[in-house]
Amino acid sequence: MLKDNSTLTEFPLHSFDKLRYSDTDRQGHINNAVFATFLETGLVEFLYKMATPIAEPGTAFVIARLELDLRQEMTWPGEVAIGTKIESVGRSSLKLRQGLFQNDQCVALALTVIVLIDAQTHRSSAFSPASLARIAALQTGVTAPSVS
Repeated sequence: MLKDNSTLTEFPLHSFDKLRYSDTDRQGHINNAVFATFLETGLVEFLYKMATPIAEPGTAFVIARLELDLRQEMTWPGEVAIGTKIESVGRSSLKLRQGLFQNDQCVALALTVIVLIDAQTHRSSAFSPASLARIAALQTGVTAPSVS
């Protein structure tokens, strides 16, 4: 499913987060539960920090699936780089591939499925043509999101 030799350069969208001492576990490594928090940083920046967000007014994204493969330990202090890439597009969902990297080493890979929902009904909502155009631009690299 996820290849073992991933690099950050495979992911067109990059986010970064600081590793905190409070993120460590009893063994002094970054706790595996915090890995999901780092993935969320990448996801939120992908969804909301772009000049033109994918979601239309009155809609929101929810996570329907998160598959996380831990590859290596992460240690404090330092920074984690989060790569995000659109793997596939459905009627109302996106499958994202994400990677976590410390010191250029892949420490975790994830597949995340997010579903666009109507904010009132909480039911899935099909992507609008404008949203699909923004998604296509992200996939082809035509437009660069304002993610730092």
